[in-house]
Amino acid sequence: MALEGKLWRTLALLLFRPGALSKEYIAGRRVRYVEPLRIYLTFSILLFAILRFGSGDLVHVNNSEQVHLTTQAVEQTGQPGEEKQIHLRYSMLGQFPVLSSQWQRFEQLSGAEQKRLAIESFFHYAPYGMFCLMPIFALYLKILYLGSGRRYGEHFLFALHTNAFAFIMMALIVIMPGLFFRMALGCWLLAYLPWAMWRVYAGNKFGTAVRWLLLMTSYSITLSIAALASVATGVMLSH
Repeated sequence: MALEGKLWRTLALLLFRPGALSKEYIAGRRVRYVEPLRIYLTFSILLFAILRFGSGDLVHVNNSEQVHLTTQAVEQTGQPGEEKQIHLRYSMLGQFPVLSSQWQRFEQLSGAEQKRLAIESFFHYAPYGMFCLMPIFALYLKILYLGSGRRYGEHFLFALHTNAFAFIMMALIVIMPGLFFRMALGCWLLAYLPWAMWRVYAGNKFGTAVRWLLLMTSYSITLSIAALASVATGVMLSH
């Protein structure tokens, strides 16, 4: 019962009062709430489970798009410059015989098998990659708020809370029926982070908006690299 009470108090602050849970932790009022790392890991696992097993329609649409893109890629085979690109790719991989062997094995698979391996690799390694990005997210905040007096641990705490919230919202968007509710959740997801930054770090709203834009730009690039790295890791470690 005590844990259940802590969970509901934690979710109430996390979902409906941007930045309030982080402020409570920073102020030392932690006993009444669930630990940030546990909240983060729980909803990270939940989101990836829903994406993998509970979003058949989305996967079907994505698969159709991937098949279309694959067809285009096949049709473009032999265009000028492609032989040069293939030669360059194998020259680079040739420096690492194991990677070169794994990549050749991957290219010998059928289109359907390549797609299956890429999807499995993403869902297997992406959760680890996301967690490894939390220190980077906190580092970006540290840089953006130089001179604020905030310690790195406080930025890391804020990163765990805000990303846990994002996982919850994305999971709800996937399973929620109706376009209106999905759009409402999407708007709340978009507004949440700058609001939380303004409440936790103070400062004026314009400065917060600029920092939010810089944070989202840099983190989106980092996130894209991590997603590609997750797929590449699975491909290179496949047997």
